[in-house]
Amino acid sequence: MPAVFESPAMERLLETVQRVAVTSATVLIGGESGAGKELIARAVHHHSMRANKPWVDVSCAALPEHLMESELFGYEKGAFSGADSPKPGLFELAHTGTLFLDEIGELDPKMQVKLLRVLDGVPYYRLGGTRKVAVDVRVVAATNQDLEAAVQQGRFRSDLYHRLSQITLRVPPLRERPQDVIPVAQYFLSQHNPRLRFSRDALDCLLRHEWPGNVRELRNTVLKAAVLSQADEITAEHLPMVRTMLFERNDSVPVSSLDGMERKMILRVLEQTGGHQQKAAALLGISRRTLSRKLKLYGTEATNLSRAC
Repeated sequence: MPAVFESPAMERLLETVQRVAVTSATVLIGGESGAGKELIARAVHHHSMRANKPWVDVSCAALPEHLMESELFGYEKGAFSGADSPKPGLFELAHTGTLFLDEIGELDPKMQVKLLRVLDGVPYYRLGGTRKVAVDVRVVAATNQDLEAAVQQGRFRSDLYHRLSQITLRVPPLRERPQDVIPVAQYFLSQHNPRLRFSRDALDCLLRHEWPGNVRELRNTVLKAAVLSQADEITAEHLPMVRTMLFERNDSVPVSSLDGMERKMILRVLEQTGGHQQKAAALLGISRRTLSRKLKLYGTEATNLSRAC
């Protein structure tokens, strides 16, 4: 994914990335889950002198300790059951390039010690090996945790933290850069279906949402809305947060406005399902009983439509 942004906050961050990238410093990227930390890590690699060299990434939370060690440092034939042939580790694969360690805060304490030694330039052995391996790798790490607090609590080594945080970058959450919401949403929509567009009310809803899941939530929201839309335009009714707001009654929006949007959405979904209430309720994310109750409130038009099947 390219860096799509219009906010001053992201502009400043990318300017810093370009200055940091040309150094050999280890970089620690912080930020909430889904904010775009890997995108910034890739930007560091792209703007560095290692841009044409390998890029290798791994999630420290994805593998247990014994597998993480073999993934990072490799192993020799016969090192353990199933090791039928030697395998280079990710450090070797990233030689002369960049190794991205995502979710570094989840790294096991024993692995933290081993990682620190390699970052300090100490050659290491593959599992079961007798020959030391020396590598030239630029490490970029990312975390959604407060590593300083983790150090104080004894969950993360202070020496490793200081080694990783030679340069620290923070990716601001999407709610702190609302100028990026629309261009990022339009980028995701163009990737899914370039013929679709957002209506004015849909854009307003996107801007009002807090985006606790950040860019990842925005991407999923756009894809779901694109699937639900059967026309060339995505309206507010297609957005998951609006559907939740309608049925949970958000007090920040006038009730009369919610009632109108809710009624319009239910009638549209009923039309799409041929009046089948069970299917409509499933699409709306409500129970059949709730849908029946609302249809009674809406009167004859809705009741007749629901009987069309």
